Amino acid sequence: MKRVVRRFTALPIRSRLALLVAAAVAFAVAAVSVTAWFVVQGKLYDEVDNDLHGVNSPVDLSTINSVLGDCDSSPSRQNTFGPPSDYYLQLVKADGTPCALDRSAGVVRVTGSDTKVAENPSPDAEVYRNGTDSEGRSVRVLTAPLVVSGPRQTLVEGTALVIAYPLESTQSTLDELALLLLVVSGIGVVGAGIAGLAVARAGLRPVDELTEAVEHVARTEDLSVRIPVEDESEDEIARLSRSFNSMTASLASSRELQRQLIADAGHELRTPLTSLRTNIELLTRSEETGRPIPPADRKALLASVKAQMTELAALIGDLQTLSRSDAGTPADRVQVVALQDVVESALRRARLRGPELTITADVHPWFVRAEPTALERAIVNILDNAVKFSPGGGVIDVVLKDGELTVRDRGPGIPADELPHVFDRFWRSPSARALPGSGLGLSIVARTVQESGGDVALGPAEGGGTVAAIRLPGAPVPPPSLDRGPEVLD
Repeated sequence: MKRVVRRFTALPIRSRLALLVAAAVAFAVAAVSVTAWFVVQGKLYDEVDNDLHGVNSPVDLSTINSVLGDCDSSPSRQNTFGPPSDYYLQLVKADGTPCALDRSAGVVRVTGSDTKVAENPSPDAEVYRNGTDSEGRSVRVLTAPLVVSGPRQTLVEGTALVIAYPLESTQSTLDELALLLLVVSGIGVVGAGIAGLAVARAGLRPVDELTEAVEHVARTEDLSVRIPVEDESEDEIARLSRSFNSMTASLASSRELQRQLIADAGHELRTPLTSLRTNIELLTRSEETGRPIPPADRKALLASVKAQMTELAALIGDLQTLSRSDAGTPADRVQVVALQDVVESALRRARLRGPELTITADVHPWFVRAEPTALERAIVNILDNAVKFSPGGGVIDVVLKDGELTVRDRGPGIPADELPHVFDRFWRSPSARALPGSGLGLSIVARTVQESGGDVALGPAEGGGTVAAIRLPGAPVPPPSLDRGPEVLD
């Protein structure tokens, strides 16, 4: 059985569907055919039984005495009862002895049901059954109480009347019906198998197209392949095709972002590397030629090398942070974080980087679920931007209230046409290209905030400058336990 199941599951889907359809139709046709055959058999037997009942009639007493007095079980007796010669007519004694009444084709074999009617005659004691004659031919038998004809019809005890009719014609009709049903069933099953195969091919054609598309993508890595889907179609194949199209579109977008990231990273790395190479070549040439560089110039070159190395380290760190964000934050690194503490830590770092600036803070308690290190890096990036673009002696306002952190500076602001690009990777405003930075800071901010379930936005502030707003879901009080943090914070 297991081998059959394995062979069946190894077949193609369309073959399995065709076999299942054929099997279902075969079962249905077989059930209908068997039911129809038994119904027709019952109807034919009912007709024969009605004919046997019509033949049953009282028997003259003299005939009864004559037959019983000279009981003969052979079919050679002269017909004295009068019905058509196709019928078997005989009397049966209580001891099972048959006595023929007419010149029929044979004598019906007596059974226990016949002797019971002879032993206990009653007006309603009629028994219909299938039997055989002395030559083994099938007959339909009616055993009824023997009734004496006359003004007062009486039952004869100890004797029953047996009337039978041959079933050759009935069985021939049933055999022909069985053959006809078998042929029709076979044609129906074969037709159902062919129809099932055709339906399976038509129904699985989109699956074939999907398979070809997947194989094409696997072979060529061409993610531009799309499967045509009707807009109104909502069946499983259409949903699968739409899902495949969405998947390939997402993969293509991811690949394009990856290519763009590599290209942008290469472009950003080229500038500090070129500067480093130039400065190192100058220092090396000075050593090789024995022409010392003036101390002031040498100091400037070394400072430039140090600055370029710092810029490279910051760029590589930003790339690593962004790659970790793309891979997603592991669940074991997410915990309940006191956002006000993170903001205070970031403020201390920002004040060190902009000692000439005035940074005001209005921080209220707020607890969120996030990765602490990534969240602090995002807030530091927002504050660094504010410090970088604030004029000397400027003021930066930081407010944390009800889960919204706003950072407002008094810098030159961001032009309206540049606002849609501020969170793009490596994007830098033309006016800020001379300032240090990799263009990845705000991308890291956006990714970190989104992973924490919040959102971030930059816009112009009233009176000039820029305001950055970060909104994170949470609660103003810490949860009773970290295990129940999600329920409290949600």
